[in-house]
Amino acid sequence: HDPMWSHDGYLWYTGMYASVLGRVDPKTGEIKEFHTTKAGSGPHGLAEDKAGNVWFTANSLGYIGKLDPKTGQFTEYPLPEGARDPHTPIFDPKGILWFTVQRSNKIGRMDTAKGEIKIVDSPTPNSLPYGMVIDSKGNPYYCEWGSYKIARIDPTTMAIKEWELPR
Repeated sequence: HDPMWSHDGYLWYTGMYASVLGRVDPKTGEIKEFHTTKAGSGPHGLAEDKAGNVWFTANSLGYIGKLDPKTGQFTEYPLPEGARDPHTPIFDPKGILWFTVQRSNKIGRMDTAKGEIKIVDSPTPNSLPYGMVIDSKGNPYYCEWGSYKIARIDPTTMAIKEWELPR
């Protein structure tokens, strides 16, 4: 799932059903895999922080994970109760990690320096929040896969504004 280029030129991927994060060296073709600490974690999306750590959403077991590629050490940050199926991690300019929580109909953010996670509901029931982008001002936007809407999140208050798309 969801490949990512890292700052050092590696191509990363998730092996969702094998519970691995993989790294390809495009110069040599060498592949190295890092197995998560929990079988069945279902790694999905990837994002790299400024220190070179690889962050991922553990889709099947409902946590945010961090891999230090230098040591192979994994760290897990469980989502609050009632939040499952995290997707699409992305860092904003301030280093806050944003993500969607599809089947729980929620949006989350994580202060990775503190390990604090905050979750809010997507306003439209069963909207199935999925992909995310961050605009030039640091505002996260996401798609509502289960509705005809896109939405923007205020990064300070986490208030959500939705726009209905034409059908």
